[in-house]
Amino acid sequence: MMDDIHASDLKTILHSKRANLYYLQHCRVLVNGGRVEYVTDEQQRSRYWNIPIANTTCLLLGTGTSITQAAMRELAKAGVMVGFCGGGGTPLFTANEVEMPVSWMSPQSEYRPTEYLQQWCRFWFDDALRLAAAKHFQSARLKQIRQHWLNQRFQRDNDFAPSESALNSALGAMERSLSSIPDTTMLLTEEARMTKHLYALAVRSTGYDTDFTRASRGNGMDPANHFLDHGNYLAYGLAATACWVLGLPHGMAVLHGKTRRGGLVFDVADIVKDALILPQAFISAARGDTEQEFRQACIERMTQHEALDTMINVLQDTAATLSAEVQA
Repeated sequence: MMDDIHASDLKTILHSKRANLYYLQHCRVLVNGGRVEYVTDEQQRSRYWNIPIANTTCLLLGTGTSITQAAMRELAKAGVMVGFCGGGGTPLFTANEVEMPVSWMSPQSEYRPTEYLQQWCRFWFDDALRLAAAKHFQSARLKQIRQHWLNQRFQRDNDFAPSESALNSALGAMERSLSSIPDTTMLLTEEARMTKHLYALAVRSTGYDTDFTRASRGNGMDPANHFLDHGNYLAYGLAATACWVLGLPHGMAVLHGKTRRGGLVFDVADIVKDALILPQAFISAARGDTEQEFRQACIERMTQHEALDTMINVLQDTAATLSAEVQA
């Protein structure tokens, strides 16, 4: 008989190398024989499916789900971020460390690394250095957009061909303006302007509704808006994981801190959101994908392009660079 498997024995895969983000609905999550499984009821029998917690970053629990205390204990030991949400990520059921339509529950541990928190604290209380960190994030964001939007294989496979000259012009303009932006309010304005320009490019590239207007969590949303919300929540899950892995509190934001108490998650998610989620939302909406097809496409893109790795690397580089400036 096989011995029970304990979560503490499975923490050998780095979070940045884990492959899976799961969304579950209409099931029960429990521990069976030392394994975390989810159970679905089909007619007169129950079917059990294993969740590979050692290779999982986030677990989203949607409509009609329940979870046992034992399962939460094992998930926490394996460092899995758990989120409670409704169908497609809305509405907000409980308030936690991150204020959004998903309540993220961070695994608790007395042994989280303190190196990056100490570096973060060295510069975070200085307004100028906090702004520099926000600009560092934006530079990484623009680099990701250029890299992924102009990827020829992605364009060919998805019939997505934005104007290279228009995209480079918009990205170049923002890159040049970063050095002269005086405060976070102006930086947020420029970020919103850039995203609006990306929406227009994506609409033209996919042939989607030319009257598209961004709206979130409203009734009767068009598919693109719905997919944007849904995909963004997936990015927030990875961002929350990146912060947890490095031991950084979600409230120590560099850009969104004035409006979001979990603003660091939004800051980090922005690094990959426009690069990976935004084009996929319009591609899926234009070809009539289901929510499940869109979600799977997003997860595959974030895994293929190592989105969590990118987030962690940018956080580490930001902490080290700006902490060194303080010491100098």
